[in-house]
Amino acid sequence: MDDRALEMATDMLIVMLKIAAPILLVGMVVGLAISIFQSVTSIQDQTLTFVPKIAVMVIVAALLIPWIAQRLVDYAVQAFTMV
Repeated sequence: MDDRALEMATDMLIVMLKIAAPILLVGMVVGLAISIFQSVTSIQDQTLTFVPKIAVMVIVAALLIPWIAQRLVDYAVQAFTMV
């Protein structure tokens, strides 16, 4: 019983990382691009980093909703068949 619970928790964490990774990677790339732009232009406004990064991450999350939902459904089916 403990092995099954540990396996389910491990699978849950892996699914969570797979879902979050694309959104976080896009946020990281946008943040890096904005940082380079700020370094080149000497603009040091803090809101310039947050607003575009959040906007792009929300757009990516909205575009990935079908993919995220499919991953969650697959995990739910796997979890219910294990029980």
